[in-house]
Amino acid sequence: KGIERELICPACKELFTHPLILPCQHNICHKCMKEILFAFEDSFGDGGSESSNQSSPRIKISSSSMDRIDRISRSASQRRSFGWRGRKRNSLTPRSTLFPCPGCQRDIDLGERGMNGLFRNVTLETIVERYRQAARAAVAIMCDFCKPPPQESTKSCLDCSASYCNECFKMHHPWGTAKAQHEYVGPTTNFRPKILMCLKKKVNMYCEICRRPVCHLCKLGGCHANHRVTTMSTAYKTLKEKLSKDIDYLISKESQVKAHITQLDLLLKETECNSERAKEEATQSFEKLFHVLEEKKTAALMAIEASKNLRLEKLQTQTEEYQGLLENNGLVGYAQEVLKETDPSCFVQTAKQLHVRIQKATESLKSFRPAAETTFEDFIVDIAKQEEVLDVLSFHSNGIEIPEINEEQSRMYNKALISWEYPGKTDLADVFVLEYHKLNREEDSVTWKEVEVYGKSKVISDLDDDSSYAFRVRGYKGSICSPWSREVVLRTPPAPVFSFLFDDKCGYNSEHLLMNPRRTSVESRAGFPLLLGSERMQVGCYITLDYIIGDTGIAKGKHFWAFRVEAYSYLVKVGVVSSNKMQKLFHNTHDTTSPRYDQDSGHDSGSEDAFFDSSQPFTLVTLGMKKFFIPTTPAAPKDPASRILPLPSCLGICLDCDKGRVGFYDAGRMKCLYECEVDCSGMMYPAFALMGGAAVHLEEAVTEKYEEYNDDI
Repeated sequence: KGIERELICPACKELFTHPLILPCQHNICHKCMKEILFAFEDSFGDGGSESSNQSSPRIKISSSSMDRIDRISRSASQRRSFGWRGRKRNSLTPRSTLFPCPGCQRDIDLGERGMNGLFRNVTLETIVERYRQAARAAVAIMCDFCKPPPQESTKSCLDCSASYCNECFKMHHPWGTAKAQHEYVGPTTNFRPKILMCLKKKVNMYCEICRRPVCHLCKLGGCHANHRVTTMSTAYKTLKEKLSKDIDYLISKESQVKAHITQLDLLLKETECNSERAKEEATQSFEKLFHVLEEKKTAALMAIEASKNLRLEKLQTQTEEYQGLLENNGLVGYAQEVLKETDPSCFVQTAKQLHVRIQKATESLKSFRPAAETTFEDFIVDIAKQEEVLDVLSFHSNGIEIPEINEEQSRMYNKALISWEYPGKTDLADVFVLEYHKLNREEDSVTWKEVEVYGKSKVISDLDDDSSYAFRVRGYKGSICSPWSREVVLRTPPAPVFSFLFDDKCGYNSEHLLMNPRRTSVESRAGFPLLLGSERMQVGCYITLDYIIGDTGIAKGKHFWAFRVEAYSYLVKVGVVSSNKMQKLFHNTHDTTSPRYDQDSGHDSGSEDAFFDSSQPFTLVTLGMKKFFIPTTPAAPKDPASRILPLPSCLGICLDCDKGRVGFYDAGRMKCLYECEVDCSGMMYPAFALMGGAAVHLEEAVTEKYEEYNDDI
């Protein structure tokens, strides 16, 4: 059941029937190909492509395929104008040379012979038949020659293309006749040819250029004359080995495939959830717009209604005034009654005011103006700008910038501190998703671990030692997310981080060294004691190093610590010292490791320091003037220049007490610069020595406060 999709024709979407192999190595049913080609020929023969859709109810031609058929038909029409004529619909075989493959969506050139030059894919045909037989295992194939009622068939003859029961097979294939030599198989309805034929000749070679079987005539004088060919047996063996090897590889990667399927299933569910969330947010956004529009609509309608009532009131009053000018009505009727007054004094008293009113009515009658406008042009809502805004209303996924991981602020020590920012220095995302995974060459599949972050930094713990990790981040605003940032790879220390502080008691010289209150930084300073001491120096230069050690020792295991040396430092020595030899370290009158020390020869050439003396009470390397000096040993390079490296911004020391080795690292890249043996018989302490202007700062462990500090910034 799992291979059914491989047995479906891309044209009719049904199981293959007599499949043909196209030059693009896709397959198509013989009947489907004829119908597509006839539809294509009819499209330009009848002057349009619409009739091609009705060529057969069996074939399902997509709109894209029809577009390609129309395009091919136009080119074919041009060829026809130069004398080429297509065959009629009742022709047995179409003669088109271009075919729109429904599998790869490309136009395939079929060559001079067109459809006749294609081979049947008999292997695929056999697989389809086996699939059909498995699907209808309960349905028996009946004998074609039994009298009613027919018996169930037991054999199918490939030469006769018929199915027989045992009795009918013996009757139609008697012993001693040619039919007795016919090839028969189990009951089937598919009678495939015995061999592939090309130009009515048996194919016996394989063209490596065209990747198809050919006969000797095609090689001698046909289209494959100049092509490189090989024997069919060789091609069979080679292709079968390649196919078997590839299948074995895929089967061996079954766990990886299942992991990908699981990941895809999760992505399908995540897509469903995110789409529902996006729909909800889009609905809420449009409901907000609807709410605003409803409020605006209500206010506008209320304003129009108020204006209408006011205007109707004015017009109604004006109407009543003019109705009063009618005879025996209103003002005129009242005036007519006044004229009936015969007493002069009473008439004059009333008529004077009445006359003024009559004059006003007369003037208004001469210059008639309605008391109110009937149009509401002042209340037309201008929505031109709003229409433009709504016309470009879309999702703002393109507006979310891609965050970038800041490699300068990110660091890897006891934990990983990952910080990121936007290039435009703007905050656009509501939440971030940080993903990381361990780089392992042995694992084919990659499983990312995901962390949701509401700030712009995150501390990641529980990372393996001496391993590389890839980090990436992207922002979310609602259901819209930005693309992933560029991946940044950081490497963890080679061993667990060892925490300590500078010891302010054992051998600490407060006159020459200055330590901060937290005991995480130390600086050498030249004061009056050095000046007074130099006053007594008449011959030679005996300048001592000021030593300081860590307050915690190491007895066993593998440990790593890091520190920073100021760029202005003139001379700094770093390394480890054993408790058994610590007395020699602090009670030496002169610095035995300094090249300026001169005990025997009487000069300061430094020749006695030609080789690194492993019998020293400590193991230190020299730093200074922005350089890292690899100690002189028999195994070290002879060229002095090759022993001088640029001083890293952060240095690390890895001490393995079990193996008796100490390594000096570039802590930024976790790259070992120098490694040597060390005597770990006693308690081992981190050791530092400073001379002249110099400063050393211990690397602080990464804690959650770094995350809060970055968020505050």
